[in-house]
Amino acid sequence: MTRPVVAVVTLAHGRHDHLRAQLAALALGIRLPEIWVGAAMDDELLESVVRHQASSTRPATTVEVVHLPRRHGHLPLAAARNAAAARAIALGADVLVFLDVDCLPSERLVECYEQACRSMTSTPAASTPPTVLSGAVHYLPPLPPGRDAYEPGDLRRSVPHPARPVAPEPGMVPEQDLRLFWSLSFALSSAHWEELGGFDETYVGYGGEDTDFAMRLGRNGGRLYWLGGATAYHQYHDVEDPPRRHLVDIVRNSNLFHDRWGEFPMGGWLDAFAAEGLITLSGRPLRWTLTPAAGTPARTP
Repeated sequence: MTRPVVAVVTLAHGRHDHLRAQLAALALGIRLPEIWVGAAMDDELLESVVRHQASSTRPATTVEVVHLPRRHGHLPLAAARNAAAARAIALGADVLVFLDVDCLPSERLVECYEQACRSMTSTPAASTPPTVLSGAVHYLPPLPPGRDAYEPGDLRRSVPHPARPVAPEPGMVPEQDLRLFWSLSFALSSAHWEELGGFDETYVGYGGEDTDFAMRLGRNGGRLYWLGGATAYHQYHDVEDPPRRHLVDIVRNSNLFHDRWGEFPMGGWLDAFAAEGLITLSGRPLRWTLTPAAGTPARTP
């Protein structure tokens, strides 16, 4: 079988230091991707950052950036993934590896994703349900004072996210609860991506679009596997919990998700917002709405 063409897809708004580190780590991998496509969301500087880094580290044979403006003031996460994937496929990608801008790939991440996708597509496409693969994500602590990059020892001491299974290496573990899918690090064949239709661009801004993607995977008879060896390392950055700056996006997208699937995603965050008096649940059908305490218009679409 001819070796498939692998594309790594990353979307970003800022976080340029994290992106430089990701590109440098990709260049150290056992299996280099043929293509890297970045989606710059309202970030005119990102392309120059990518070009400068790629000229020294050469993370892939072909490096491209697609630009997307904000949509109604919000970052278009779903549309950005779709646009970058479409460009990668146009460039000849057979396998798509989606990697969050904050994630450092291990030296075997691309290799493991490629080999697993190749085994999944060794049978006729008509007999293979759409399959999504996801490797473990380890969370890194803040960098010590005076250091601007993580070292191999930091990666060895890191631990995986406690709420996600870790598959043995080599090996795959099937996941029955598709809501555990996350978009930090995952891969699938280009054919399965096109069969699923990518992410739903009705979701604008932060939250919900990845769980919707997983639900559509299940509706299409698809499968989710945790893949051993395809480890990514999430670079530290400050987080807001619950993410109040994304309150409007989360409420809007949660209501949209409920309209489609009959349940609300991101339940922990919604409960936390409700406990703070920022949102309330009412109506038929049920809708989360912003309260005056949220400091924004009291109704959302």
